[in-house]
Amino acid sequence: MPDETFEPKIVGFCCNWCSYRAADLAGTARIKYSPNVRIIRVMCSGRIDPTFVLKALALGADGVLLAGCHPGECHYIDQNYKAMRRYAMLKQMLAAMGVEPERVKLVWASAAEGQRLAEAVDELVAGIKKVGPLQWPANWEENGRRLEALEAIEKEHQEAMEVSP
Repeated sequence: MPDETFEPKIVGFCCNWCSYRAADLAGTARIKYSPNVRIIRVMCSGRIDPTFVLKALALGADGVLLAGCHPGECHYIDQNYKAMRRYAMLKQMLAAMGVEPERVKLVWASAAEGQRLAEAVDELVAGIKKVGPLQWPANWEENGRRLEALEAIEKEHQEAMEVSP
């Protein structure tokens, strides 16, 4: 039985050229959609690394929206096809980890499709409300402290971020 008071936390990665502008259009056109999403602008959907999704989920997000230009209309030629391939791989990996497929959604929305993006957000929120909270951070707790393996992964990631340009 779903918890009626549960409000999912959603992280949305939106490409700068289309879907981020669709979100902006939804706001300026006063198109109502769930306030559960926190949008992060990326230059291109092809730039969304699967580790971004894993990190969002690990830090407490209940779901993740990936949004970009329609296939064939990418400002960086064909990078949204790269996003599509990464999304397929990510869904398989998350399924192997026991994460419900409703938690991650890929949507194509041009700058003129604020309504489409708003509907995608509402659909994602409704799907996650049905499956309930992910509670990954709680799953990483052991005797009141985080698992050492997670701490090692975080340290490795931080070191990699400091080295990369």
